[in-house]
Amino acid sequence: MSAPSQTALPPLSGTPLVIGTLALSLAVFMNVLDSSIANVSIPAISGDLGVSPQQGTWVITSFAVSNAISVPLTGWLTQRFGQVRLFITSIILFVIASALCGLAPSIEILIAARIIQGAVAGPMIPLSQSLILSSYPPEKSGMALAFWGMTTLVAPIMGPLLGGWISDNYTWPWIFYINIPIGLFAAWATLSIYRTRESATRKLPIDKIGLALLIVWVGALQLMLDKGKELDWFHSGEIIALSAVAVVAFVYFLIWESGEKHPIVDLSLFKGRNFSAGVVAISVAYGLFFGSLVILPLWLQTELSYTATEAGKVMAPVGILAILMSPLVGKILPKVDARWVATAAFLIFALVFHMRAQFNENVDFYTLMVPTVIQGAAMAMFFIPLTSIILSGLSPDRIPAAAGLSNFVRIMCGGIGTSVMSTMWDNRSILHHAQLAEHTGLHNPAFAQAVEKLMAQGMSEQAAWAVIDRGMSVQAGTLGATDMFWMSSILFLILIAFIWMTKRSKSGTPADAGGAH
Repeated sequence: MSAPSQTALPPLSGTPLVIGTLALSLAVFMNVLDSSIANVSIPAISGDLGVSPQQGTWVITSFAVSNAISVPLTGWLTQRFGQVRLFITSIILFVIASALCGLAPSIEILIAARIIQGAVAGPMIPLSQSLILSSYPPEKSGMALAFWGMTTLVAPIMGPLLGGWISDNYTWPWIFYINIPIGLFAAWATLSIYRTRESATRKLPIDKIGLALLIVWVGALQLMLDKGKELDWFHSGEIIALSAVAVVAFVYFLIWESGEKHPIVDLSLFKGRNFSAGVVAISVAYGLFFGSLVILPLWLQTELSYTATEAGKVMAPVGILAILMSPLVGKILPKVDARWVATAAFLIFALVFHMRAQFNENVDFYTLMVPTVIQGAAMAMFFIPLTSIILSGLSPDRIPAAAGLSNFVRIMCGGIGTSVMSTMWDNRSILHHAQLAEHTGLHNPAFAQAVEKLMAQGMSEQAAWAVIDRGMSVQAGTLGATDMFWMSSILFLILIAFIWMTKRSKSGTPADAGGAH
């Protein structure tokens, strides 16, 4: 986008400001909602399309990876077509892709539609942030970002709840069809308010080789992560080949981008301490957070027999503190060291996952909800302070590239986090089931007594064994999930060290972060 065009635009006021803020927020809401709405619907989608829940998680990861690849292109596309035109085009293409997702007759076509959906969604978040900042006077930029941030916080919360309710009461395609009216309104309202506020455009060369290498290594890496468990990891020639392609393409990508005059990714940004440490902290944390958004509802449905709606209700209360605290964080951040706010967020995340690590197969609804409510406070203190740290100290001309690169790494880590955590959960569950099975058999008095008790109720010996095996599966799946929560809690504590590797930013205001896009 063109900086001169941006600075010359006066802020909006009155009705246009309200409608503009609503339109931009709805577009972001629709975008972020789609990254989480499918989470609790995976069992329904998998069952309807005749695939396993593990294969169904491709519906989530395919969106995340294609979205990650398209984000670095935002800067080039904006300068080529203009931010308003690009934003509206992204919304319309997103609506079309959503319709294709709902109409998909097979998992392969659904994944292809989700790839398209994720790709066209890439420019939406950075451009919405840029447009909303240009709509408010500079002194109110912090509050503008707080309003914007509340949308990005509410959507992941509403996603599981709305997805669960739709899956239980209608059919899963409606989780995609609901984007159509939202997207059409957002596109119309954005066109009405912002058509006279287009940014300047100019033709720039695109780094085609860099883009091709980016697509190859990210795609190969994600395929390896998704198919690894199914193909027994490195015992499979396909996984070895994918790993080799990912490594070779990544190395060539680093070499090419380092010497390219107009790189698609400015790798020199990693020379900055605040940028590199901040990106590691926000990206790994986002991967852990996003991975838990998949693991928790899947565990509730597959092991504890929760319906999709009930699983969504467990996830929903995270919005209470997130919504209440976001404006407060936006107001106090300019006055405090952003590192302390981010540290507090990671400590709360660690506490939340520690509480979840205490769960067992008999956990009640209230116990499940308590850490979810507390997690809302961490979410409110997570994104804006870390973004402020990442972008602090950079010259204005480097900020758009820095924002694109940090978002790319963060979104990609969200997809990787989903794949890694679902694979590790499955592996740990198998291990725990094998350990529990060691104590079965008629040589074990407790096991023999349990079989006799079930047979006394009219069951056959085979049916009694099946009931006990189901109980072991539930216990093993629960132990596997709590292992993931333990790991996440420890990693959040370790990530605090990366926050304190950064220097204190001179401003640390959300406005600085917002200017990134």
